[in-house]
Amino acid sequence: MNKLRLEEFHNPDGNDTAHPEAAEDMQTEDAKLAAYEQGYGAGWEDASTAIADDDARIRAELANHLQTLSFTYHEARIHVLTALEPLLIDFAQKLLPEVAQGALGPLILETMMPLAETLAEAPISLKVHPQSRAMIEAFLSSAKAPPFTMQEEISLTPGEVHLRLGEAETQIDLDATIHAIRSALNDFFEISTKDKING
Repeated sequence: MNKLRLEEFHNPDGNDTAHPEAAEDMQTEDAKLAAYEQGYGAGWEDASTAIADDDARIRAELANHLQTLSFTYHEARIHVLTALEPLLIDFAQKLLPEVAQGALGPLILETMMPLAETLAEAPISLKVHPQSRAMIEAFLSSAKAPPFTMQEEISLTPGEVHLRLGEAETQIDLDATIHAIRSALNDFFEISTKDKING
């Protein structure tokens, strides 16, 4: 049986037009590739913009939180200091002098001991304010202090005592210490009040 043979036709300019579907498929693929690249570029740009926006938002929120925390701390500090101020000032004005008076005798005894060790036989000379004499004398006698003589000196303050043994001389001044503490407290709260006003 003879087979039927058909002649193949070719375009004279060399382009094969026998398969137009193949050419259309290639154009479709090129269009798809171009669309993909365009979409990819747009997506990348959108993602970069979104990241930048998120970064700016996070920075703004963090700055806002830090500012809030700072304000809260400042507010809490002012409240605490406002509550403590009258208590500490009252302590420095009323209780501290009483505490100092109670500590004066033991402090004198503690200061006398090294002096007494140098000249055991000689009495230690004390100059005290008349208001403090009875309390100091009673304490030193009951504490079996080294030998001493006591002289009242009106120019001294009640918390001030001068001790002398030979050429050695020592001064105790609790009133000056109390005054320094009061001044430090006043300065501290004065600065805090300025911070409150400026804050």
